[in-house]
Amino acid sequence: MKKYDYVLAGSGLFAGVWAYLAKKQGRTCLVVEKRDHIGGNIYCEDIEGIHVHKYGAHIFHTSNREVWDFVNGLVEFNRYTNSPVANYKGEMYNMPFNMNTFSKMWGISTPQEARAIIARQKKSVEGEPKNLEEQAISLVGKDIYEKLVKGYTEKQWGRDCKELPAFIIKRLPVRYTYDNNYFNDLYQGIPIGGYNAVIEKLFEGCDIETGADYLEHKEHYDSLGERVVYTGTLDSYYEYRFGKLEYRSLRFETEVIDQDNYQGVAVVNYTDRETPYTRIIEHKHFEFGTQPKTVITREYPADWQEGMEPYYPVNDEKNQKLYEQYAALAAQEKRVIFGGRLAEYKYYDMDKVIESALKRAKEYGMC
Repeated sequence: MKKYDYVLAGSGLFAGVWAYLAKKQGRTCLVVEKRDHIGGNIYCEDIEGIHVHKYGAHIFHTSNREVWDFVNGLVEFNRYTNSPVANYKGEMYNMPFNMNTFSKMWGISTPQEARAIIARQKKSVEGEPKNLEEQAISLVGKDIYEKLVKGYTEKQWGRDCKELPAFIIKRLPVRYTYDNNYFNDLYQGIPIGGYNAVIEKLFEGCDIETGADYLEHKEHYDSLGERVVYTGTLDSYYEYRFGKLEYRSLRFETEVIDQDNYQGVAVVNYTDRETPYTRIIEHKHFEFGTQPKTVITREYPADWQEGMEPYYPVNDEKNQKLYEQYAALAAQEKRVIFGGRLAEYKYYDMDKVIESALKRAKEYGMC
């Protein structure tokens, strides 16, 4: 008999959902986490009484009622609505692209005027958009692309917009109403008490080892569990047999400021090419904080190298083909369940990770 039903390699949302459902069935879990804390990228630090999103802004949103019910069964969520602002060389624009944006950009007031300008500007794109630049212009025209998309996107991905696939920009909502709610989803909010309250509920009752590398001691950990739930990078699991998958990384610079309100909103995107960071996050606004001080984080995109945190998979054709080779190996594993953003090599929002975990858990009769 093995000591545990499941060894969970990693402690993000996929592993957390699995641990929670396993515990409800009376099963045992060992969590093996490389970092010095559990919770993956949703982990928060308490600074000046503010829940600081250590790995970038995390706003929970979903249209999946099952997922929303699941997370609300763990903790209560507040009514936070994501309404970021874009700063282009000191000019402030509402996000996502909506009538407030168009009115500021062109001095207009009606949807008809906005549609006419965009229709005129998008004529420069013929046929199906072949890259991100053409996709963006076909969505919002050249002016908005040049000021609010191009610089930000090139900083984020470290590539010219003409070299990036069109599908990346399809995640950006565009609307002809005066509505600054960034997401189209039915439900959104921030956990009351911060994301650590979610983490604690998900992993309650598990044995946990932090500062431990599953892959470095794979045989040992494999010997402890009936099954392994692996949520790390897929190529590293197979010792880079076919080559390394590419990612983009991030660097965070956090500062405590002795004032109660630095920028008036949780997220400001810096969309010019010259500003080295992509955005500034002011964490207290996620929970309507009234603390006397504030905490901001500047977010810098970075080329990923081994040893750095992999944040965004580079889902171009070359990397996707490489991933499929690894995925074919993973599909043959009998004792290992692969899941989550890194193991599935997908740019997942939080709700989609939970959705994926619930789906896989159902396949194993867990819920």
